Amino acid sequence: MTGLRWGILATGGIAAAFAADLRSAGLDLVAVGSRDQESADAFAARFDIPRAYGSYAQLAADPDVDIVYVATPHPMHARDARLALEHGKHALVEKAFTLNRDEAEGLRALAAEKGLLVMEAMWTRYLPHMVRLREIIADGVLGEIRAVSADHTQLLPTDPAHRLNALELGGGALLDLAIYPISFVWDVLGAPSTVHAVARLGETSADTEVATVMTHGSGAVSTTVSSSRGAGPNAAMVVGTRARAEIERFFWSPSVLRVTDPDGVVLEEFDGRAAPDGARGMQHEALAAERFVAEGRLDSDVLPIAETVAIMGVLDDIRAQIGVRYPGEDSHG
Repeated sequence: MTGLRWGILATGGIAAAFAADLRSAGLDLVAVGSRDQESADAFAARFDIPRAYGSYAQLAADPDVDIVYVATPHPMHARDARLALEHGKHALVEKAFTLNRDEAEGLRALAAEKGLLVMEAMWTRYLPHMVRLREIIADGVLGEIRAVSADHTQLLPTDPAHRLNALELGGGALLDLAIYPISFVWDVLGAPSTVHAVARLGETSADTEVATVMTHGSGAVSTTVSSSRGAGPNAAMVVGTRARAEIERFFWSPSVLRVTDPDGVVLEEFDGRAAPDGARGMQHEALAAERFVAEGRLDSDVLPIAETVAIMGVLDDIRAQIGVRYPGEDSHG
C-alpha cells in the first residue's frame, strides 16, 4: 500500500458501509475504534481490520493511522474530529459536519493550525455523475441556470427514542436528510443570497419535514424538500435556458444523469452507477482525500472546508427560522 492508512472511529451502519467501500477500492484500513471492545473486535473481524480498540482515544493515538473517518452521531463529530486532529491525524467527518457553524469553524481552525486535512464526508460531491454534471454546466450545455430543485424524503423510524428523532442526538430531517439537497444546490449555484425555510415539527420537537426556498447571486432560485415520514422521488433537477439536467432516484448516490433540451430531446445520458464489487460509492471521497494529501493540499477543491463551514451557517439560519434548537447549545437555533 502506498496511500494513507485509515482508521474508522465508531462502528455503526455508516461506518460499516464506508469500511466495505474502502475494502472494495483496495485502500489500507488498519484500525477501528469503538466505545466498546467487543463491538470493535466484531467490526474488525467483519472487515479484516488488524487492530481494534475499545476507545476512541486509543485509535487516535495509534502511530500507524494517518487519517480517521469519524462516523459518530452529529453532536459528537466536533469532539471526535478534534481528537483525531490533536493526535496529528487527517480527518474525514461524516455529514452533517457538525451541529453548527461555530463547531465547524473550530475544526477548520484546528486543522489549519496542525497542517492537516479536515474534510466533510459529503460523498455525493465526489460521485461520477456529479463530476459529469459540473463539466456539463461549465461547458454551457444548459445555458443560464435559472432554477435548481432537489428532495430527500424517506420513511424512517418514528420511535421518539431513535437517533433520527432525538434532539439531543441532532435528530430531525435537517441534519440527516436536508443536508444533501442543500449541499447539492450550493454545488450548482453557490452560496444563497436569501434563505426562507418552513418546517413541521414532530412529537419530540425535531423537524420531520423541512423545505427551503433560496435565491442566489446569479438570480437563480432553488427549492429543497426533505421529510423523514414519507418517501418521494428523491431526484434533483437543474433547469437552464438551453437544457435541463435531471438526476434519477436517488440523486445523492450513484445514479443516472440525463440532459434534455426544451423540445424533449435527450442530449446525453450518463450512467454513474457502475462500481467495483457492488461498492456503494463512498470510496470516491476516500480516494479524493488520499489524492489531496498526496499532492500536499490540505483542502478539498470539490467541497472546501470554508464552504462546509458556510453551509453549517445556513443550517443554523434555517433552524432559527423553524424553531429547532439542540440541547446544550448556547446561541444557535
